Amino acid sequence: MRSKRVTLNNRKPKKNTGGQRSGKQRPTEGPKREGQQREGQQRGGQQRGGQRPFNKRPVKPTNSEPKKVDDGSMRLNRFIAHAGICSRREADTFITAGSVEVNGKVVSEMGYKVMPGDSVKFDGRLLTSEKMEYILLNKPKNFLTTTEDDKGRKTVMDLISNASKSRLLPVGRLDRNTTGLLLFTNDGELAAKLTHPRYAVRKIYHVVLDRALKVSDLQQIEKGIELEDGPISVDSVSYIAGATKREVGLEIHSGRNRIVRRIFEHLGYEVAKLDRVMFAGLTKKDLPRGQWRALDTKEVSFLKMIGKRS
Repeated sequence: MRSKRVTLNNRKPKKNTGGQRSGKQRPTEGPKREGQQREGQQRGGQQRGGQRPFNKRPVKPTNSEPKKVDDGSMRLNRFIAHAGICSRREADTFITAGSVEVNGKVVSEMGYKVMPGDSVKFDGRLLTSEKMEYILLNKPKNFLTTTEDDKGRKTVMDLISNASKSRLLPVGRLDRNTTGLLLFTNDGELAAKLTHPRYAVRKIYHVVLDRALKVSDLQQIEKGIELEDGPISVDSVSYIAGATKREVGLEIHSGRNRIVRRIFEHLGYEVAKLDRVMFAGLTKKDLPRGQWRALDTKEVSFLKMIGKRS
């Protein structure tokens, strides 16, 4: 009895179980089966392979929330601060008091947003949100720290007249005969921080007296003295190295009017020269007397961190 001869062509093709595919490869849809061997692929630093149950991979959730579109709007209190009027907190007070108009209507709502092109008025004056600018001046003698003088005397604004087209204001003040560092800006919020006692902004002065300062008087200044408007203490005081005892270095954070001069006058001394050599970490390096310069990005960032560090 002859046996039947069977050729390979008569055999039914075996199903592909994860090895080599027979014939043309067809694109697959959806996740692959976990039983398929994956060689040379690593996930999370581990080699995958071997047999696993036929489970589908978990589908990553998609974020269906629409992206927020920047429409150019700005909170009203921020707009006022950018206009150099005051800080945002102070702006809130003016808003609730009805001092601000938007497009001809009084706005007293907190959190109100203005759009590009809106007309904003503060006490009847039209405001513009300007680019923030910061100018440091090494003030000479005989200039008043004011925006204008009805007697026609020289002011610090004359020294920075070509620094910017924006309306810059001095941060704090220096007496007419006091020299040294004076900051100008249209950033009302930063100006408020730098002048507020809460933030204790450091200021260092080089003081030249009419006569030598006694050691006992220096020690009394260190301990603190009582003035007509209350007690005052300094952060540090010392003689200037290599100079006579007429010259003193004094660090203080108080912003009270003529405070340095009044400290020494209280002890019977007259201040012959007073120079502010450091203000809020800024120094007079490479800044001649009567000249100004714009702060760089790093310096501005440092000033803005003062409130956050407090």
